Amino acid sequence: MNIERLVEAQRRYFATGQTRPLKHRLAALTSLERAILRHEDDLNEALRQDLKKSPFETYMCETGMVLSELRFVRKHLPSYMKNKRVPTPLAQFHAKSFTSPEPYGVTLVMAPWNYPFMLALDPVIGAIAAGNCVVIKPSAYSPATSQVISQIIEECFHPSYVAVVLGGRQENQALLDQRFDFIFFTGGVTVGRLVMEKASRYLTPICLELGGKSPCIVDQTANIRVAARRIVFGKYLNCGQTCVAPDYLFVHEDVKDQLMEEIRKTILKFYGKEPLDNPSYGKIINEKHYNRLCGLMEGETILMGGHRNPQTLQIAPTVLDHITPDSKVMQEEIFGPVLPVMTFRDIREVIHFVTSREKPLACYLFTRSKKVKKQVLNSVSFGGGCINDTIIHLATSHMGFGGVGQSGMGSYHGRESFETFSHRRSIVEKYNWIDMPVRYLPYGAVKEKLLHIFMR
Repeated sequence: MNIERLVEAQRRYFATGQTRPLKHRLAALTSLERAILRHEDDLNEALRQDLKKSPFETYMCETGMVLSELRFVRKHLPSYMKNKRVPTPLAQFHAKSFTSPEPYGVTLVMAPWNYPFMLALDPVIGAIAAGNCVVIKPSAYSPATSQVISQIIEECFHPSYVAVVLGGRQENQALLDQRFDFIFFTGGVTVGRLVMEKASRYLTPICLELGGKSPCIVDQTANIRVAARRIVFGKYLNCGQTCVAPDYLFVHEDVKDQLMEEIRKTILKFYGKEPLDNPSYGKIINEKHYNRLCGLMEGETILMGGHRNPQTLQIAPTVLDHITPDSKVMQEEIFGPVLPVMTFRDIREVIHFVTSREKPLACYLFTRSKKVKKQVLNSVSFGGGCINDTIIHLATSHMGFGGVGQSGMGSYHGRESFETFSHRRSIVEKYNWIDMPVRYLPYGAVKEKLLHIFMR
């Protein structure tokens, strides 16, 4: 595929104005929904091949999420597209002021491998809803899912409107060398920096959804049994390969033993005595990441789990004890089924620890103390999170999802997706029946007094 020609073809198509009408956008979303439903079995098989996901987890975290987002955006799209009236200053009498959303043009969506369908299609829904053309670059690390995405898009759209580019680094580089009107990237910080650098060549606006070490905090007032269940769910879902998974655990020393016992029992209940034989438990995406995770565990105290199988690229749900800030596992985002545990005595210790490092994508707090909740929320900056739960804050179209600082910039989901892929113009429509002379030369004392009155 000639990427330069593809981008130019999309630019010509966008210039025709055909992507702008509401009717066209709604038809495109409906076509996409029907194609996804036709290929649901294909997606189940592809995600099983790439990540050993069960059909239940595939629907819960991938297909179902995309369909829910699509239907939500389609339902609310007419209201998203409306101009928004705003007050007009007295100095601009007589006029009306409003903001008007317009599509950027030709956009690029670069997706990761950990949720290869959902994280590719969710932003595409926003791009289509906003009236853009889209080039989609799925991950080369999840080839089966990428192939199904390509089939779905080819069935729905002409490549001059929405297209998929398959391949690896060479194709990524070729895409980033093109001039897009907007770039949406989900992935790691290192590649995120490269995307931002490439975008700066043309001053292209971007949305970066990255990651980081997201803390999970359990104080002595928390419901320990419930906390254990929700932590285990959030940490080991998709074999820990979730950008908003709890990366490490801070637990109050008075309840540590109780929480560890509840986590042990919960892992046993969820995954059985042999988690690696559980058909609902996933695998690490490839050998490179498997070896990286094994390296992070070396020399650490394994409190539970730790079993692994290099043939199937699986690591059992693992908890590491006696972790310090200097431990190897605390120096990078884990992105796997390994949970380091540290203790605290005073919540201020945790706040200092988190705020002295890069801002995380997520933060999770388990507490029944209003004071502690207020302390953490008022002191810690993070992309989003939960109180007394994990990861579910991203599973809604009613709130935006995104990072802050090195965990990302910009947000999407629901209306936020539409706004992210739109430029909102500010427009003043001035009436002609009166033309206030105050602003025109020549100036004088009377005009100066009137100016002060109008601009108060």
